[in-house]
Amino acid sequence: MAFNDTMRSFMDKMKLPDFTTMDWKGSTEGLRQAFYKASRSVESDVPELAEISNLIVDGADGPLKARYYAPLAAGVGPAPAILFFHGGGFVLGDIDSHDVICRRLAASSRCRVLSIEYRLAPENKFPTAHEDAAAAWRWATTRGDILGFDPDRIAVAGDSAGGNLAAYIAQEMNRTGGPMPAYQLLLYPLVQFVDIRTKKMSFQEGGFFISPNLFDYFRDSYIADEVDRMDPRVSPLFAEDDDFAGLPPAHFVLCGWDPLKDEGKAYAAKLAAHGVPVTIREHSGMVHGFMNMTAISKPARDAIADAGIVVGRALGRLEPDLS
Repeated sequence: MAFNDTMRSFMDKMKLPDFTTMDWKGSTEGLRQAFYKASRSVESDVPELAEISNLIVDGADGPLKARYYAPLAAGVGPAPAILFFHGGGFVLGDIDSHDVICRRLAASSRCRVLSIEYRLAPENKFPTAHEDAAAAWRWATTRGDILGFDPDRIAVAGDSAGGNLAAYIAQEMNRTGGPMPAYQLLLYPLVQFVDIRTKKMSFQEGGFFISPNLFDYFRDSYIADEVDRMDPRVSPLFAEDDDFAGLPPAHFVLCGWDPLKDEGKAYAAKLAAHGVPVTIREHSGMVHGFMNMTAISKPARDAIADAGIVVGRALGRLEPDLS
């Protein structure tokens, strides 16, 4: 059965709404509940880790929830790590909805992972999530005594809106001279928050977790002023050239059936044009958000493992691929 059909069968079985066609205005809580139900994986083969613990980290205006993952044989002392931001259009998601992704990333990369639960829209407008992300980054790079992180070997990572936050941190540290991430793992990232409605999309690219209607809802929930849609903090694709030069290496995971795929490729090309080492892994038969579907898809589990291996090698935690 094709992944598209598997997804449809899963959504029918779970009595989930059609994310591609519904108008979610005024239904934020219902959307959050549906997303949580769809993304909450219950699996028998989740990798075993040495430690999983909940933490409180510094946000821009107060404490934020976070979850810490240490792989088996993590050892003691400073070690490579991944700071992870969940997706969900800045409206959905939390450390629970992306718990399995983080477990699998920690196991496959052999790196410690810290997942951040930043504040969501529409309760918190732009640039709240970005300010929380920057604050969490600064906290993580200075609390090696608690986390066991090597501050010189921390990658930023995230899916969709979380990939936006990861890309933002790299650019923001470039702009401000702050501590630069060692690596970027961008999982089907949102790199422009202006429009996808004018794009020509195939039926499959309408996606299960993103569509023009849902894109507009997420954007308008987070961005109060239309002029801010082009702000490079939330649309890093449109940043100045100087913001790209000197950024850390990046690995992109893109989906064949994803309306955000072309922008992801454009962002990767812009990085490469400025001398940034870039690799891309495109999963041609997958939809936006597919890494939340590990409960029904072995290819989704394999894709997370593959991404983790790429990061683990980049950070020196795993042996390089010499083949």
